Amino acid sequence: MTLSRRHLIAAAAALPAIGAAKAPTPPKGFVTVKDGRLSLDGKPYRFAGTNVWYAAWLGAPAGYGDLGRLRRELDRLKAMGVTNLRILGAGEQSPAKVAMDPTFRGPGEDYNADLLKGLDVTLAEMAKRDMKAVIYVNNFWDWSGGMPAYLNWVGDGPWFQQGDPAYPWPQYADYSARFYANQKANALFRHYVTSLVSRVSTVTGKPYRDDPTIMAWQLANEPRPGGSDAFGQSNMPAYQAWIRDTAGLIKRLDNQHLVSTGSEGTMGCMGLESCVVDAHAPPVIDYMTLHIWPNNWGWISMTDQPSTYEAGEQKCRDYVAQHIALAKRLNKPLTIEEFGLIRDGRQFAPGSPTTYRDRFYKTMLDLALADMKAGGPTAGVNFWAWNGEGRAQQPDAWFKKGDKSYVGDPPQEEQGLFGVFDADASTLAVIAEHAAAVKALG
Repeated sequence: MTLSRRHLIAAAAALPAIGAAKAPTPPKGFVTVKDGRLSLDGKPYRFAGTNVWYAAWLGAPAGYGDLGRLRRELDRLKAMGVTNLRILGAGEQSPAKVAMDPTFRGPGEDYNADLLKGLDVTLAEMAKRDMKAVIYVNNFWDWSGGMPAYLNWVGDGPWFQQGDPAYPWPQYADYSARFYANQKANALFRHYVTSLVSRVSTVTGKPYRDDPTIMAWQLANEPRPGGSDAFGQSNMPAYQAWIRDTAGLIKRLDNQHLVSTGSEGTMGCMGLESCVVDAHAPPVIDYMTLHIWPNNWGWISMTDQPSTYEAGEQKCRDYVAQHIALAKRLNKPLTIEEFGLIRDGRQFAPGSPTTYRDRFYKTMLDLALADMKAGGPTAGVNFWAWNGEGRAQQPDAWFKKGDKSYVGDPPQEEQGLFGVFDADASTLAVIAEHAAAVKALG
């Protein structure tokens, strides 16, 4: 569905101001917040979850779609006890060499009807299996287009992509973070968000705002104020204002669903607790999010996991404890919605050894479970990511445009680097054991 700019402006103008009226009690089946915890139909809502960013691509009625696989993957996850999926509801055309194609949109307002139908199909199939979705609507990273694509469309600086040796870190992060203050780029973004949140499913005939399958709308995948301290600090007001304004827009369009940031925590916030607190304190943000990437952050070596694992795991434990404390301070729920570790020897093949990954998964899952048992703010975890029956299509395991056997490892990474395949028996057992323990909490 694509709404005209005139109709969207009129609709937005008719929306009540935030806080003008108390939101009605959501109908049965909607996830809500009660006393600083996630709640579902009067009971605590706790979950075992994963990331399946490519779900809409599988559901699309197009040559790249695979409805049979979508159904099989959902059945596999459900059988393991995984009931909460974080999925991508956006994607922007860009010059990036390693990025998704097709995407949900280009610079115009002729949004991709097939991918939007794929999202409709995904939600309908999830509803049949009593699953919940977190849908993120932008990306700090360029593998789906994201914020750099919007900047490119409005002519804000020359294009360069993450990992370009001519623009070493933190130049990419500073570049992408210019998005928050660019009003032309955000006008395009807000038009898409308004169209998506206002969408009526072509499968069920139900408006998205009335669909309890959606747990939350999420502003972006890993939004950061910047990369360098100098730029990040100067850009902080724009970053925090963008969070408040975008969340406020979504709440005015849909006051029945939760809204979250997609933040990594302090590692994506200049290392500042104040940045995390300010991002999650507004009433329009319903819960905190946390991502944990010890390999990418240099806590556990990509090339020598055995000798660096112990110290790195302790940093992860401390990181979780720090953010549980922040969630308690804000009296808001917390979800650990991304975490991952590479395979032994940095292999990519399904079924290759996962000794340290399994240990890391168990550690993270046990920390979450312990906080749930203690009545803490942690509501659930979403491991990164579900590869299922997907397989790398290229000998070097890198994604190429045209590949259709999607996996959870995005195009910017080797296919199989962090993702969990259906052949990874030991990891699947760890996940299933945790899911059963969460379910037993009631």
